[in-house]
Amino acid sequence: MKFPILRRVLRGLVGLPRPVKRAIAGRRVELDGQVLDLDVQMVIRLISLAANPGEDPPLSDQRRLTDEAATGLAEITRSVVSRSVTIPVPVGLSRDAPGTLDARLYEPVDVAGATAGLLVFFHGGGFALGSIVSGDPLCRALAQQAGARVLSVEYRLAPEHPFPAGLSDAVAALRYVLAHRAEFRAGAVAVGGDSAGANLALTAAHQLARRGEPTAEFVLALYPVTDAGRQGGSRELFSVGFGLRTQDVEWFEGLYLPEGLDPIRPTALLEADDLDVMPPAYVATAGFDPLRDEGEELVTALRAVGVPVVARRFPGLVHGYAGFAGLIPAARDAVLDAASALRAGIALTGAQPSSGMALDTPGVADRNAGIS
Repeated sequence: MKFPILRRVLRGLVGLPRPVKRAIAGRRVELDGQVLDLDVQMVIRLISLAANPGEDPPLSDQRRLTDEAATGLAEITRSVVSRSVTIPVPVGLSRDAPGTLDARLYEPVDVAGATAGLLVFFHGGGFALGSIVSGDPLCRALAQQAGARVLSVEYRLAPEHPFPAGLSDAVAALRYVLAHRAEFRAGAVAVGGDSAGANLALTAAHQLARRGEPTAEFVLALYPVTDAGRQGGSRELFSVGFGLRTQDVEWFEGLYLPEGLDPIRPTALLEADDLDVMPPAYVATAGFDPLRDEGEELVTALRAVGVPVVARRFPGLVHGYAGFAGLIPAARDAVLDAASALRAGIALTGAQPSSGMALDTPGVADRNAGIS
């Protein structure tokens, strides 16, 4: 079934009376003191029935389907315009630095020409899937609801480009924006992402801070990856039946981390002895997510060293809930919560740029000035 058609079907079903939805979804799911949201349960069941049975599709097909699903299941946000830009990457940054990174800049129409907060965003997808296309719906929602610009960055993916390529790209992009914030008319600069992208955001902010460089003023992390290679806990409790499977997590980790590399250090902050350099953060987890525990352990570790953290657990939701925000009320509420946190984080930490340079300043290469 095509995703736009599936979206219409699912939206119609979500509007059905609760007893009918329960009959479709199956028995109530309660685990670890949490109840799976009925709409989430129904949608997961229907999507699984619509999927082709058998082995998982090749990586190339998974990438295509990830982009198609994001655009096909999303709501249309008309109050945000976007343009494509490129971010220069110094050749000496790494042995295989790409030279430039593609990115997409989102701007709410009511902040055009004004100074506003800017979120540097990295999409999810296990370091191997996703793109600025798959991240588009969430970026538009955050821009609209937070009243901020959002710069979504196309970082390199594994296995073609394993660690540290994606992290190098994330650090380069954040460093560039911080050095050229006036060109983006940026007040406060935040960094964020979902899932693997949340890991890149957290780690990039930490890498710059520990080197004594300027870093983001705020971090927005939705259901982050923080501890590759771990076992037990939420990875065992929610290993199957809730969208993302633990075997999927382990497969992605294997693609991202070269053989023989310590799986913990590239993807976790839990062992760092200098977490106190981190900026304030918002960390959201989903109750039925294999990655739930490691995200919440990061919150504990940050708070232990005095870093201000707003932590949210959405107990009835699953990993990747932002992708259901156009369909499921509870997922929409969770995205709105993140946008509110971003707005507040920008307001509380917002440094003003030194000048009001335009968005088409030569430092930002505008490749498509049209509205997408």
